Amino acid sequence: MPKQKSSLPKSRLPKSKKPAKTVASAPRERSAARAGADPKAACRVALIGFGTVGRAVTRILCETVLAENGNGSLRLTHICNRNVERKKQAWVSQIRVPSDVIWTDDFHVVLDSDVDIVIELIGGLSPAGEIVRGALEAGKSVITANKQLIARHGPELLQLASANGVRLEFGASVAGGVPVLPALRTGLCGDRLHGIAGILNGTCNYILSRIESARIPFSEALEEAQARGFAEADASEDLDGGDARAKLAILALAGLQCHVAPESIRARSIRTVEAVDFDYASELGCTIRQISRADLKQDTLFAEVGPSLVPVSSPFGRVQSNQNLVLTSGKYGGDMAFLGAGAGGDPTAVAVISDLMLVAQSLAGGNGRKGGAEVVTAALLSPETSCDFETPWYLRFLVRDRPGIVARLAQILSAHQLNIDAVLQNPGFDKASLPFVITLEPCRDSQLQPALQEMAALDFTIRPCLWLPILR
Repeated sequence: MPKQKSSLPKSRLPKSKKPAKTVASAPRERSAARAGADPKAACRVALIGFGTVGRAVTRILCETVLAENGNGSLRLTHICNRNVERKKQAWVSQIRVPSDVIWTDDFHVVLDSDVDIVIELIGGLSPAGEIVRGALEAGKSVITANKQLIARHGPELLQLASANGVRLEFGASVAGGVPVLPALRTGLCGDRLHGIAGILNGTCNYILSRIESARIPFSEALEEAQARGFAEADASEDLDGGDARAKLAILALAGLQCHVAPESIRARSIRTVEAVDFDYASELGCTIRQISRADLKQDTLFAEVGPSLVPVSSPFGRVQSNQNLVLTSGKYGGDMAFLGAGAGGDPTAVAVISDLMLVAQSLAGGNGRKGGAEVVTAALLSPETSCDFETPWYLRFLVRDRPGIVARLAQILSAHQLNIDAVLQNPGFDKASLPFVITLEPCRDSQLQPALQEMAALDFTIRPCLWLPILR
């Protein structure tokens, strides 16, 4: 469903004013508290959102989970989506959906029913936020892949789930089918994590990988990604870092116990990366990837998203196409890596189904109050957010060539206490539009920015230089 503004209050949802389109009728009644229900009764599941991921979830649920679930502990009762009749006609013959499932375009039918678990897969902040809050307040556990909602309202929603004795799971909201969030909550909860870094956006990784392998222009790589379904028609959220920083905020919440607004994390676009940058990066033993990173140091969370140089021999340098990779750093357990398909209907659906099985088992065992809200049982930190990392830097200039350019740039860098490590200039370029590179020894971002502003005003520069951190 498209993002849209909603006037619905956050705490309570009004009744729908239009009749629901349903294939079967069902009483609109609040679900009974799960704790008082028969533990042997089937756990009733409703799906809201029947797009790419929703259809994949339904297929796996119906053809695998329900088909193999002989004891009948799970039951799909509702599928909700706008234009539901068209969706049903197109897919009911392809997915073996139980005949008694209620198909509706009114999410109030779901919220007012006796379902135990709501799977929200429409995305965006509204009406998804109202749906999730309404379900939690109605005593229903919720599973979601909604990264924007969790990144901005995760702590609030987790507290609401805890207050109502239900669970909120969001394992599919970061890295698709890579089980990094469950690992942070369980497998690594005994460690004290201080750093998380990752390739979190498959679209950007595909585009950068294609520029690297084929040395094609950015625009051509983007068109190819769109043609193959890896990028939306408007890919701004991916290319400019908005998608990745929302995911990084969720990882900081789950792994570092930090509540940080996505907007406080600096995001740099990959649009300015060109094929020539991969040539120069290769000379440095590196390649270029969109890296999301967060380091917690005392009361400051150093965090940012953007293209960076990484060694070709590093885990990041080996990630190709639309894969995702997450690395965690802990005080006791050291470094851990999680690699896999980070996007697409099936990988994301696997993460949703895994959350569903976890919640259903918990409810069947009478443990509905445990699990999803554990991330807020300890006091969350609200650290200051900074992008003032100290790293070596890659500066790629595009200039109208003339004598004295390097000397003038070196003068400015020296005035800002910045040390040059190397100067790289490959032959064969037009002197009227000459790219060359200066690398800097480690310095802080705050030291570099004033120098960049001063250099951008020089009359021989065609456009401001591309500045990328070099991660070792």
